[in-house]
Amino acid sequence: MNPQGPDPKDVASNVYKPLLENDKVRVFDVTFKPGAVARMHWHPDHVAYVISGGKLKLKMGDGSVNEMDVPSKQAVFMDSQSHEAENIGSNEVHLIVVELLK
Repeated sequence: MNPQGPDPKDVASNVYKPLLENDKVRVFDVTFKPGAVARMHWHPDHVAYVISGGKLKLKMGDGSVNEMDVPSKQAVFMDSQSHEAENIGSNEVHLIVVELLK
């Protein structure tokens, strides 16, 4: 999708399932089973709504690593970025991710 990094629908189809795509947004249903990894990919500015939370480790494009508790029923805005995400907890993490394309 973008020259700034791999598209999650190509490299992380094990967790990212496309729901809607048009010229303004892309919407994904994202499910991380315990231990699941979404390989390094890029998102434009995006919003994640957490249906069921847990613990994720994000390896950022700049090499930094962030571990985060992701609470259920929360919406989080994230600037454009490259990252690899891994579920390091014991619960399934379920999100809806909305990428803002314009």
